[in-house]
This record gives sequence, structure tokens and C-alpha cells, in this order.
Amino acid sequence: MRTTAWWVLAALVVAVAAILVFLVPWAHTPPRVEQVAALGTLPADKVARAREFHAALRPGSYGALLLGLALSVALGLTPLGARLLGLLPAHWLVRGVLGGLVLVTLTQLLTLPVAAWQETILRRYGLSTRDWGAWGVDVLKGYLLGAVLTAGALGAFYTLVRYAPRWWWAFGAAGAAFVVVLLSFALPVLVEPVFNTFTPMPESPLRSSLMALAERDGVPVKDVLVADASRRTRAVNAYVSGLGPTRRIVVYDTLLTEAPPEEVAAVVAHELGHAKDNDVLLGTAVGALGAAAGVVGLYLLGGWTGLLRRAGVDAITDPRALALLFAVAALVGFVAGPLQNLVSRQVEARADRHALTLTGEPGTFEAMQRRLGLVNLGDPDPPVVEYLLFASHPSAVERMAVARTWKKHR
Repeated sequence: MRTTAWWVLAALVVAVAAILVFLVPWAHTPPRVEQVAALGTLPADKVARAREFHAALRPGSYGALLLGLALSVALGLTPLGARLLGLLPAHWLVRGVLGGLVLVTLTQLLTLPVAAWQETILRRYGLSTRDWGAWGVDVLKGYLLGAVLTAGALGAFYTLVRYAPRWWWAFGAAGAAFVVVLLSFALPVLVEPVFNTFTPMPESPLRSSLMALAERDGVPVKDVLVADASRRTRAVNAYVSGLGPTRRIVVYDTLLTEAPPEEVAAVVAHELGHAKDNDVLLGTAVGALGAAAGVVGLYLLGGWTGLLRRAGVDAITDPRALALLFAVAALVGFVAGPLQNLVSRQVEARADRHALTLTGEPGTFEAMQRRLGLVNLGDPDPPVVEYLLFASHPSAVERMAVARTWKKHR
């Protein structure tokens, strides 16, 4: 059985690697000299303010990351987690689900002061428009959403372990992949309305131009919606949400007030690039295969007796081993994070090139990137370590330099 699992894991890893190698648009970053030139066009005082803002946020960002890891390691790689979860009711399903909720709640409570501190910084720099009541409601919504997903996943996992003790890893891998695919379709429709209200954009020249842009790009779009982002932030953004019949262009109301129509169109053109190149499907495929590999890897991890002894449990499927599972997931996520960000930056860079080709307006694209960076207080040229750990998008100077390079080689 373990030999079969190793072969399945190898096949899943090879499949993920093949997707990353052949379907991710690997491309060189624009020349550094172009990036420096782009940086020189930004107002020095606003660049300094953005860097001051990120310097203020940085201790919280690293602190939350390290606190989460420390809690996971302390509970999962020592018997402490098993003893804590052993205090819960002994029924296999109750202990499994409640144990997961306990661990999620502990992590939330530990990092909550850091999140509150960062909220004060967002307010100090004028990005957050929420009062503390609205902030608390958003935190509670996020926690409840995570709790529901965690409880559902753990309930399914321990049911499989109970009734398919030899093949739970195979059924679990298939189920995990299916859930990732399902959530890719369902989350935009079910979750986005939990945090924002969406209203159809009234008939206007801008709406007509955005729908025409999508039609010219060959991307079917159901509607153009406006999100009431201003009730929590002054940041600007737009995106294309959903797949197939649920696909819609979503524009922040803040973007409509901050940017001229041609720059709004440039943002939407970038987002249409994601839809045109099936980036959501690409991410879904990698996520599904990765989730399946994680379940198989979990089964194989159960044969590491030294690790189980360290965690104070006899089997990986024991609900008291949940803290160990959370610790492994946290460590794998920490190690894989920079690779995920690297892939994301490549995909975002392709969408930038798509927007330039679709609109044919490099000057507008560069102006749009300048506006996004300045309004959102993004560091236009962040430190290398921060860039590798946290940046899911190319830096502002990289994106501005892409527009300049594209213009030169048209």
C-alpha cells in the first residue's frame, strides 16, 4: 500500500512540475536600468511615505508569520498539542472537528493583537475607512468562514479514516482535488458577497467600453459590477471574477473616483488577461494536484514513527495528532510560499503584457501602475527578502518598466 502511495505521490509531483514548467509563462524581468528610470519618475515624497508605511507594517507582518509558526511547532512537534486535544470528548468525529476549531481559534487569538495593531497603522496612513465595529465584523466573518471550511474538511477526513482505513488516502486525495475545483467555481459567488455589496454598473460610456473591451478580447462577461470597497478602504483595484456563466468584471468604487476611464480600462484589460489565458484554471489545476499530493504525503508521513513519538501520538489518523498536521501544513506553507509567489508574479506579468497588447496604450498602462502604487501606498521597489516572501505581483517599477520596454519594441 505504501509503495502504491509513493508512486501516486511521484505522479502528482511530476504533474505539478510539468504544469509549472510548460504552462507558467516564465519570462525575464525588465532591465534594472529601466526600473530605476521608472522609479525616478515617482514623487520622492510619496515614495518615502510608502516606504515609511511598509516599515511600520513590517514588524506586524513578520510577527504574525513567526507567531503562527511558533504556535504550530510548539503544539505539533511536542506532546503538548496531543495532551490539549486529548481533553476534548473522545468520540472520533467530535474530537477531530472540535480539535481543528480549537487550533484555528488559538491561532486567531494569538495573532489578533497584531492584526489590530496593523489596522491602526492602516488608519494612520489613511488606507482604512472602517471603524472598530466594522473591523471586528470583518475579522469575525473571516474566522467563521475558515472555521466552516476547516470543520467540513476534518469531518470528511475522519469519516474516511473511520470507514476506509486502508484506502482513505486515495479517496481523500481525490476528494481534496474535487473540493479545490468546486471552491474555485463557488467561492466568487458565495464568499465575495459576505464581505462586499455588488451593484451593476449603470449604463454609461465606461460600462459600454469595458464590455466592448471584453468582447474584443474574446472573453465572455456577464456583467460589470461595482464593489463598495470604500466602506473599508481607500485602496483601488478591479478584477474579473467567476468562471463561465458566472464571470463578471468587478470594479472598486474607489477606482472609479480616483482614476480616469482609460486607466480603469487598463486595469480591466490586465484582469481580462487572466481570463483569456485561463489563469484561474491553471491555479485550480495546481491547487487540486497539490491538495491531492498533500493527502498522500500525509499518509506517508504516518510511517515516520520518530515524528509521531515526538508529537506524543501513535498514528497520524488519531484526532490527537491534529496539532502535528497543522504544524506540518504551516511549515510546508512557509517553505512553499516563495515558490508560489514566484509563479504568481510570472502569471501577473503575462497579464500585464496582455493588457499592453489589448489596449496598445503603454503610457496609460504606466500611468495606471503609478496611480495604483501611490494610492495603495505600495513600496514601488521593495527589499529583496520582503519581495520574495510576500510579493504575489511584480513591483510597481517592474510593471512600469515593462510598459516602457514594450513601447520600445512595438
